[in-house]
Amino acid sequence: MTTLTGTTGSTLVRDALAVLQPGFTGTTAPDWLLRRLDEGLAAVGLFGRNITSPAQLAALTAQLRGVRPDVLVAIDEEGGDVTRLEARTGSSFPGNHALGTVDDTVLTRAVARELGRRLAECGVNLNWAPSADVNSNPDNPVIGVRSFGSTPDLVARHTAAWVEGLQSAGVAACTKHFPGHGDTSVDSHHALPRIDADRATLTERELVPFRAAVAAGSKCVMSAHILLPALDPALPATLSPAALTGLLRAPIGEGGLGFEGLIVTDGMEMRAIAATYGIERGSVLAVAAGADALCVGGGLADEETVLRLRDALVRAVAEGELPEERLADAADRVRALARWAGEASARAGAAAPFEPEVGLEAARRALKVTVRQDHTPLTGPPYVAAFTPVANIAVGDETPWGLAAELAELLPGTTTGSWGRERAERAGRGGPAAQVLEEAAGRRIVAVVRDVHRHPWMANALDALLAARPDTVVVEMGLPQAPPCGALHIATHGAARVCGRAAAEVIAGRETDG
Repeated sequence: MTTLTGTTGSTLVRDALAVLQPGFTGTTAPDWLLRRLDEGLAAVGLFGRNITSPAQLAALTAQLRGVRPDVLVAIDEEGGDVTRLEARTGSSFPGNHALGTVDDTVLTRAVARELGRRLAECGVNLNWAPSADVNSNPDNPVIGVRSFGSTPDLVARHTAAWVEGLQSAGVAACTKHFPGHGDTSVDSHHALPRIDADRATLTERELVPFRAAVAAGSKCVMSAHILLPALDPALPATLSPAALTGLLRAPIGEGGLGFEGLIVTDGMEMRAIAATYGIERGSVLAVAAGADALCVGGGLADEETVLRLRDALVRAVAEGELPEERLADAADRVRALARWAGEASARAGAAAPFEPEVGLEAARRALKVTVRQDHTPLTGPPYVAAFTPVANIAVGDETPWGLAAELAELLPGTTTGSWGRERAERAGRGGPAAQVLEEAAGRRIVAVVRDVHRHPWMANALDALLAARPDTVVVEMGLPQAPPCGALHIATHGAARVCGRAAAEVIAGRETDG
């Protein structure tokens, strides 16, 4: 065992702190976080719980930079369903699937640039986005509309455009979830997913968008907690030298992707790692495998976690399990990104164009509207029946979705009711459809669903409702895998606030309104 003392010990402690990207609770920085920034912590992760408004967020990031001017302030802001900047209202930008549906890379680049401009205004300089996963499994419980689509080339060109747009605003992109989370049937927040595709399939499908992201200059890549036996039969990608060093880092001429930027892990407290290796052991293995930064703080957001991980890394160096040079290299990469972020922010500055309506424009263009011949326009405020699945953890259950509020602005008097699986199962005779008909009291019904193809209870309720009221308007705000139904069917390709607004305009006959 090596004993660490003096300057060497101090340097290791600072390097161990530098590779952590922790979260915290509250809308101002706690004292413990400010102390650790002063001691070497180089990054902080923000979530919806930390944000109430752009002004408050700007004040928070200024507080952090008052202690460490070059701190990396990271956020998980994909736009669309996954938003932290607008967690309380829903996003002003449609997500990846809507952009992929439009398939206009100029528009995708503009959306990402405007989103990046707003983040930069608030002092955020690292975004854990975009998702470059090819959604080849439509029953995937965690990706879905977070993907640009189901074909590698489409996902690749929009991933590259999104990266370029975001970084043109001075915010570093973090392309995820390497090597690709699209063909999973398990959410890594809950357990360890496995993809049994062979190496050729991975090369031709999963890896195509990541190669495009690297070529576009993505400053970061986020690893996924998924097991791919074709790459490593024992270790998930986050902990696998074969995946991170042997594939992502390896030169292109040697079959790798040639990535030279920062490798960030997905949340280390997710059960795919925490329940199998533990976050301390997992963190050591991740850095040893080639990860440079450890994302932790979505679920664990306290000083004890930071100290446990710091000490685990220092102890691993002392015991010879983690090479000192590997930890130093990881910390140097974090600091190099911080330098880039400072320079990029200064360059972008006022040069980033203002395009406040680009999100709504994109949401409108992403709509797919199917009108049955006997459909008649609404003549008064409808009743909105929202069929709500359990929230994806990545999305969070605090972010509102749907279109009732947007429709009420256009058609005052609109009312709504919400049905989840439990309420639907308790509905009794006639099921939720009978209750919807009773509450609607003769008004036109707008049924709002989300991934109806994945939820039999939802599909059954919708079928019963349509049998009783064929004039029902149906709005699908997830993946539109089921055939269009209802007198008017609108697929929004995502559940962001602007997607709801765009659908509400069609329902109310206001498509040309601003």
